[in-house]
Amino acid sequence: MHAIADTKSLVADGVIDARQAREIEVRARETMVALAINAILCFGIVAATAGLIFWLANAASVAVFGGLALTGGLLVLARGGEMYRMFGNAAALIGAGMLIGGAVFELIDKYEASAGWVMLFAGVIVAVAGAVALWRGAWTTHFVTGAIFLMGVALHLGGCGLVMVQNEVSGLPVAMLYLYASLLIAGAGVLTDVRLVTALAIAPFAQMLDTGTAYFHAAYVFYSPEPTLSILQMGVMVLLLIWAKNVWPERYARHARVLSVLGFIVASLCALVGSLWGDVVGETMWGPGRFSDPDQTWEEYEAIREAFRESTLVISHHVYSVVWAVVLAGVIYVAAMRANRGIFNAAMTFAGIHAYTQLFESFGDEPLAYVIGGLAAIPLAWGMWRLNGWITARQG
Repeated sequence: MHAIADTKSLVADGVIDARQAREIEVRARETMVALAINAILCFGIVAATAGLIFWLANAASVAVFGGLALTGGLLVLARGGEMYRMFGNAAALIGAGMLIGGAVFELIDKYEASAGWVMLFAGVIVAVAGAVALWRGAWTTHFVTGAIFLMGVALHLGGCGLVMVQNEVSGLPVAMLYLYASLLIAGAGVLTDVRLVTALAIAPFAQMLDTGTAYFHAAYVFYSPEPTLSILQMGVMVLLLIWAKNVWPERYARHARVLSVLGFIVASLCALVGSLWGDVVGETMWGPGRFSDPDQTWEEYEAIREAFRESTLVISHHVYSVVWAVVLAGVIYVAAMRANRGIFNAAMTFAGIHAYTQLFESFGDEPLAYVIGGLAAIPLAWGMWRLNGWITARQG
């Protein structure tokens, strides 16, 4: 488990010596610098690849340039030595990206009807080849084979989505595709050991219940049409991942930690929606939906909505506000006890967001609410302190 420690205090308390403290600090710095270098390198590769495809704007030119870049990169990796490995990685991936990306644009432009199926199966071939090479350590560097494997996964999922769109598929099959995409992306992240890729799995998983984002002029919006169901969905995932991170080897546990934190963040955003608007559970899933049918009048649609509300669970925004505050307090304490920094930091952040939101939304002109909430927090903090002392004594 990764932990934050004050090396100066540890030296002063005699826990470690000065040499050990310097080693810890050097390794921490190297880790941060490596993350920064890799982030800049990946951004440069993606930007250069996309830019070259659109700049050349010709299938033959893209294929020739991509092939040359891929070949040149592989030669540098084979013969250039450690000093030039980064340039070899970049050239090889720009070339591979141009070949795959250029083929996708050509397919969609010239063979739109069959493009989705070709992408779907071609993505499987590329991903399997990359996975085999990655597993066996063959062909070239781990960085290149891992990236090509991820390109194959993206190509396959893009083909799946295009087939769905072209055939106007909706409903449960779309939700199943999102689940499949989330599992495949998470698996790809674990196989390549890139937690950023694993983190991306949260997007299609959330979209299973239409939870997502949108933007328009001067606004970026998070929306959750089914906050209660989405919270239950994310809650189950978070609990499973917290269990997994405690029993899996560190190689896999770190991916579970990342995804559990993101699941908690999405659940908290859904709770924020519920604390503002409440929730009519199932209204958009098996109820009348968010929008009326074209052949319905507004009065007919409203009548159907009211009838549905009388037959389902309706949670008011006041109930959501109180329950969410209690849950956040409990999560903060448990996360602190278990040294789960990710969920602890997220819970503290959303506690501040919740307090700020309710200050202006519900209790701006109700000073008594602050008196009650503040006085209730004092014995709560005392109880947590006593519970922590009891647990510490039993562990000792």
